[in-house]
Amino acid sequence: MDARNEPQLSVADVAYDRLRADILGGALLPGMKLKLDALRARYDVSINTLRETLSRLAADGLVAAEGQRGFTVMPASLADLIDITETRRLLECHAARLSVERADLEWESRLVAAYHKLSRAEELVAEDADKHADLLETYNRQFHIALISGCNSRWLLHFHGMMYDQSLRYRMLAFRVKDFPRDQSRREHKQILDAALARDVDALVTVLGTHITKGAEMYAEYEATAQGRGKGKRKSK
Repeated sequence: MDARNEPQLSVADVAYDRLRADILGGALLPGMKLKLDALRARYDVSINTLRETLSRLAADGLVAAEGQRGFTVMPASLADLIDITETRRLLECHAARLSVERADLEWESRLVAAYHKLSRAEELVAEDADKHADLLETYNRQFHIALISGCNSRWLLHFHGMMYDQSLRYRMLAFRVKDFPRDQSRREHKQILDAALARDVDALVTVLGTHITKGAEMYAEYEATAQGRGKGKRKSK
């Protein structure tokens, strides 16, 4: 498609994408007060645009509105992540099951193509994690979306997208304090692909459920590390 014919994003859409990316990526940390003046300088948009953007992010569950006191980044906790993880696991495993049951050549082609890009990104990250981390996350998302794309349920896909974003936020927080081994994820992605192509629903749901649950385990380590640092600071006073 000619780039000149692509729809142009509005100023509000651009601000929304940037703020959302900063929240999901951990540049804006959980519980952080979102002061309008500071945000206006950071994102170079008007106060009205920021209010619109923050309201959209509140609807997504990424920002908390505090009445007349403004907005904060949604707080994080292990209990919240466990809830998110279980909800995502239920949605994604069910959607994957439906996709396999309704599988056709188009779905299979999307899945194989998405896995090819993901596996190549995983190789690049093994060579230089800092340089290719964003590419890996892009293709990881595309692979999971391709896996469930054959479910033919608009609402399943919509709510799965919300839970994926929520779990991504926690995963990025965990990566801030520890570079977790990626070999297990690579093996699981291949197992997911193989089970899906073999139409082995039971094997697919088992490995996919384990793969999704791993994110909660990663964040538990992050939270324990953060709490340990907090205790250390209190003792040093």
